Amino acid sequence: MGHSPAQRSDMPATIPCGLAPHFQEYDFDALDADRDADLIIQRTLEYGTWEEVRWLFERYGGKHIRTFVRERGERWLSKATFNYWRKLLKIKRWRHSPFPTARGDLWER
Repeated sequence: MGHSPAQRSDMPATIPCGLAPHFQEYDFDALDADRDADLIIQRTLEYGTWEEVRWLFERYGGKHIRTFVRERGERWLSKATFNYWRKLLKIKRWRHSPFPTARGDLWER
């Protein structure tokens, strides 16, 4: 999924096992840290512990994570999580969702 970041040679590609419960619909052992980078970034920013988030930034780098939040954050993250990371990473401009309704609103009508 998404673009493939240059893997830091000193960082293990192994996804922290504590994140496994957040990938229930996937075969956790089959996830690839490069191929599935956007999915891993999304789930870690949304549900990860500080230790897992630290791993994420060491593994992918701040530039790649900022790009994810800027380009996909509004659609891939919950509103609260997107706003948290947008403010923390000082992102002032981002790609807005083309859909006018918030996630879940469509089905509640």
